[in-house]
Amino acid sequence: MRAFEYASPATKEQAVSLLGSNWADADVLAGGTDLLALMKDDVVKPKRLVNIKDIKELRGITAGSSRGLRIGALVTIQELADNPQVVRAFPVIAKAAGEIAGPQIRNMATVGGNLCQRPRCWYYRAGFGLLAKDESGESLVPTGDNRYHAILGNAGPAYFVSPSTLAPLFIALGATVRIFGPNGKREIPVEKFFVIPQTETDREHDLKPNEIVTEIVVPPLGGARSATYEVRQKDAMDWPLAFASEVLKMSGGKVSAARVVMGHVAPIPWRSKEAEAALVGKAISEETAKAAGDAAVTGAKSLSGNGYKIQLAKVAVKRAVVEAAKGGAK
Repeated sequence: MRAFEYASPATKEQAVSLLGSNWADADVLAGGTDLLALMKDDVVKPKRLVNIKDIKELRGITAGSSRGLRIGALVTIQELADNPQVVRAFPVIAKAAGEIAGPQIRNMATVGGNLCQRPRCWYYRAGFGLLAKDESGESLVPTGDNRYHAILGNAGPAYFVSPSTLAPLFIALGATVRIFGPNGKREIPVEKFFVIPQTETDREHDLKPNEIVTEIVVPPLGGARSATYEVRQKDAMDWPLAFASEVLKMSGGKVSAARVVMGHVAPIPWRSKEAEAALVGKAISEETAKAAGDAAVTGAKSLSGNGYKIQLAKVAVKRAVVEAAKGGAK
């Protein structure tokens, strides 16, 4: 690990003043579960670390079935999973948080960090850059080992998958993310927070080098049914191969509105309007759920080694539909 300056501000104003106008100037340290690994592997080389752990206003959870949910960026994944208000008013969030990685990671990693973590693509982690290109500028992914890479949104130049497990659920729930920078605060839908980079200097998030995420706000469920389903090789300390989050509004036994968002299948959390259209106006059955799963992978394109992920994505969407129809997480 390379030498760096270390700063520990007490306010968000102090924090953003310590960040630079370029990504190489400084990095934000929250839980550190992702950043420190990147620094040890010499993938990122910040000149300064800005520790935001002492900024009290970035902590705390307030929740209620009628007023929604506010999650401070520094709330740990385990705190989110265990919070009684979240368990009562948003059990689907508590369930999803409780299934991330293992207890060691959940007790250190933060909710803000889960949204802002960098891709787990092994080409990126091995130092080949965000877009994984060789010395001639050609992408290494299409002809290389791409078994865990994207099946949607993979026309290039980005082939990695968005690693956040909470983001697809937040998008399905219509959540927003609040950001603070030198020009004050701004708020955007979580869906718009993620972007597909087009150049090596782009980032995967709508976040400037001198901005920080302060909190996530989730609107009330309003009687909607919600569920998640993930497919992975191991129950703990593993990354999903495919993930689906869904929110269904029912009327007279039929779906009146739906939001279907997949994770770990594209460079951004992938919202499927096709799957949503397959559900609206229908009663939930095995056939309807299967149709939604099939529709969810419309436009999917496998690379040389990840065709299996198309079937896994179908299954994740189908099973999340069935679970949501039963009432979702309890």
